[in-house]
Amino acid sequence: MSGDDLIEVLGNKYNTAILAAADDPKSAQELSEELDVPIATCYRRIDELQEANLLELHDRPLSDDHRRINVYRRRVERVSVEFRDELEVDLEERSAVTNRLDEAWRTLSNA
Repeated sequence: MSGDDLIEVLGNKYNTAILAAADDPKSAQELSEELDVPIATCYRRIDELQEANLLELHDRPLSDDHRRINVYRRRVERVSVEFRDELEVDLEERSAVTNRLDEAWRTLSNA
């Protein structure tokens, strides 16, 4: 995705808030409630962020009423934007170590 396209995605209302909140895995419902975003809008923004490879489907656990729910987590740790000769957007993906620590914590939390 080009830098211009990423800037457009990041400029859409709620997208940066969703990315910030999705440091820890969360469902669309949790994001909607935490950020006070209408649920339909939240799902649209999640789709948009996934298409931009900024957010990923992390897990599909069973809810309390035994239905599968999608849990999302951001794929990037940092987004840097520079305006020098031209627009430059640099994405720093989450490290494998961070992902493994998240997995270990999730496993311990569910035990």
